[in-house]
Amino acid sequence: MTLADIGVAQVTRAVEEFDRLGRRAFLERYGFGPSRTYHLVVDGRSYDSKAIVGAAHGFLPGLRPLRPSEFSGGLDHAVKVLTDLGFRVEHSSADGTAIDTDRLVGRIAKLRIATTADGPRLYQPITLLWAIGRALRGEPRLLSWEETAAALRKLLESHGLRGERPRPDYPVLALHRAGLWSLEGYTGEVPSAHGDAAPHRWFTEQRPTGGLAEPVHALVAGSGRARVAVIEAIVDRFFDGVDEVPLLTEVGLYEDSVADDPDTGGPVADGPVDPVVAAAQYEKWCAAVERREAREGLRDGVRYRERTVRDPVRSGLARQAVLARCDGRCENPGCQGQPDDVTDRGKPLLEVDHVVELAAGGRDHPSRMVALCPNCHAVKTRGRTRHRLREVLLEVALERHRRGPLGS
Repeated sequence: MTLADIGVAQVTRAVEEFDRLGRRAFLERYGFGPSRTYHLVVDGRSYDSKAIVGAAHGFLPGLRPLRPSEFSGGLDHAVKVLTDLGFRVEHSSADGTAIDTDRLVGRIAKLRIATTADGPRLYQPITLLWAIGRALRGEPRLLSWEETAAALRKLLESHGLRGERPRPDYPVLALHRAGLWSLEGYTGEVPSAHGDAAPHRWFTEQRPTGGLAEPVHALVAGSGRARVAVIEAIVDRFFDGVDEVPLLTEVGLYEDSVADDPDTGGPVADGPVDPVVAAAQYEKWCAAVERREAREGLRDGVRYRERTVRDPVRSGLARQAVLARCDGRCENPGCQGQPDDVTDRGKPLLEVDHVVELAAGGRDHPSRMVALCPNCHAVKTRGRTRHRLREVLLEVALERHRRGPLGS
């Protein structure tokens, strides 16, 4: 017998044993470690998918449980067994509940994409950006297939600039296989994103609900840092030679709030900050700002896009860098004392401002931006001494940028 002989009854018995023994005892009994990527979800509970399949094999007549070395837990093996039987499998991190920004960016870099002479096709990038925009607005993670298909057809017709057809089934199936998209409410096997008839027929018959995988959705909905990092990863890889602004605008990602966490204007620190990590992150933000600036410059002697005075994505990246750099304190050296009060999330009352306004030739870059308390911001904006203060703040911004976060 093979993995294909495992049925719903065997998986169910393995799940029941998992519940009875508890996770640690179950994994120890069968010799498995925790699942790093895929988790079986039954009635809202998470199970280590490979261990469940290995144990389920032992419930087949006359057979023993499989050892970890005897089969793979990936998409073509344990995951396929479970999804073919109609079970739900989520792509997640080692704890089954979350995924960090670097891992998500890494997965985006590894997406399998069809290419043309002009560059990679935009099916999956368009779909991801649409879903991230929904997450930013706090909209439900899962949508009916009819709603998903209608929205994606419209976007593919408007922004599919490399010959993409208005076929939303292609990117959804590809992202599902990559572990970035959840499909629910179907039976049997999910087809691959190939051919015309099979994908269309499957969605017509099954009509699943779907959306970003739960850990991915939670990350991009709750973390401004993650959101802008993912947007930049998508833009850098897929939109070379294509103006992404119309698409970002339509899906709601070309907004001032794109880099903000919910109910806060800046990053949320969890405990002490490692100076080396902080410096590396600051450099990443600055590099991303400069990449967006470069996208508006000359390419092969031809201006790619007219200079955009206001770029919320670029500004959001720069704001994040400044807030990390200022260590929670007003950057005006003459500050008479910023308010002791904090935001609802315990963050300092600080506002990031351009020393020279964009309309006057300023730059969306940490070297030209400062974090100010409300009092100093008011002086800088409309105080009698504002002209002298701006001169001081420009020197401060340059020096703070040179030093980086935490004086590193």
